[in-house]
Amino acid sequence: MSRAPSRGLVWAAVALGGTGLAIRINNAFRYPTNWGFDAKYNWEYIERLMSSWALPAPDAGWATGHPPLFYYLGAAIGRALGHPDTESTTLAIRLVSAAAGLLTLALAVMLVRRVDPTNPRRALLAGGLLLFLPVHIYMSAMLSEEILASSFTSAAVTGVALALTRPGNAQQERVRALSIGLAAGLAVLTKLSGVLVALAVAGAYALDGWRRRELAPALGRIALVLGAVALVGGWYYARNRIEYGYFYPQNLSTHEVMFTMPPGERNIGDYLRVPLATWTDPQLLAPGLIRSVWGSTYATVWFDGHRFFLPKSGNPVRAAGMAILLLALLPTAAFAIGLGRGVRRALSSTHTPDTPLLLLVGLTLAGYVLFTWRNPWFAAVKGSYLLGLALPFSFYASEVLADWTRGRDVRSRLVWVALGLLALVVAATFTYGPIFAKWGEYPGLEWRQLGS
Repeated sequence: MSRAPSRGLVWAAVALGGTGLAIRINNAFRYPTNWGFDAKYNWEYIERLMSSWALPAPDAGWATGHPPLFYYLGAAIGRALGHPDTESTTLAIRLVSAAAGLLTLALAVMLVRRVDPTNPRRALLAGGLLLFLPVHIYMSAMLSEEILASSFTSAAVTGVALALTRPGNAQQERVRALSIGLAAGLAVLTKLSGVLVALAVAGAYALDGWRRRELAPALGRIALVLGAVALVGGWYYARNRIEYGYFYPQNLSTHEVMFTMPPGERNIGDYLRVPLATWTDPQLLAPGLIRSVWGSTYATVWFDGHRFFLPKSGNPVRAAGMAILLLALLPTAAFAIGLGRGVRRALSSTHTPDTPLLLLVGLTLAGYVLFTWRNPWFAAVKGSYLLGLALPFSFYASEVLADWTRGRDVRSRLVWVALGLLALVVAATFTYGPIFAKWGEYPGLEWRQLGS
């Protein structure tokens, strides 16, 4: 039976939700138009589609090798607005992207309420974790496909998690499978990493069918999911293979400037060390941090290690980074502990949402390791590439944090204080303009000077 939240939790949810929404709206209006990861090139792609719907060749521009859904959506918004100036169209796209990001938050809260209906405090934590996740905030302000891809990924994994938790009749499950396949296909058509959620969904159905001794129906659902993925998202990759000889472009000449970026090579140690500079100097060209994949990733999930959003230097920025990254150890540890609990449940029971969530986490981290190994440049290490894990992060971290905040003992109060401080510092740091803004400098780190 579902338990209604107390009045205090309701007011807390309103305050957190209003603050998170206000931050994103402020940033959409105030963050400079052509700034952000590849924003200039993403706009060139969108502008091209506003003139002609024809897909360009993958090597026609910096961004034209990406799957096209985000760019077609941006062009459709621009055309619907009557081809206004760059600033107006970019603002509209940013607001749509931010709204898509809030869909992930809504899905996370819904999943927690379905799985743990007697714990409204956990639902509050699940939503708050994503509202004040720095990478989610600053990517919502950028002209990028990352937030949209994360939302489709979250929709697909939520669908299969609920299907395995509360299965319906045969007809209902077929409709569910097609819906899940549609969401996964849209993720694939937005970003190549969408393939990972399709694999996670298929794997979850297969494992569930094997454990229930109902493999034939499970295989039917897998066929429906993968068929929908191929129909909705696969055509783009098939077109590339037929016309250009590859499914997805790699090392195009248009990207050759990246090949000169540091560090330029990877070794196993890069995945084993997390240096103190992760907290004391959280910018990715710091001598102690540049070779650390996980340190750099942490500094871009919980801070702006690439300095595309925050000023490049200054003691106040560094102090904010240190505070956030130290406080963020709490939800990060909770996520790790929650994953362990999820593994135990997945191994002992069939009526849990854990299998697809865990498969998505494992596949995404493995894909990220492979990607950073094959692309050994600091610019390829980004927390935004892990935004597909937003929902599993929220689900597992909120479970543990809800336990740690139960009651009124010293531990509970300390956890609430730490989480409150984290939200406060993140809000102050990542609301563009009042405290931090990039006046008189271009976005990103000056990596060329490092090599000179």
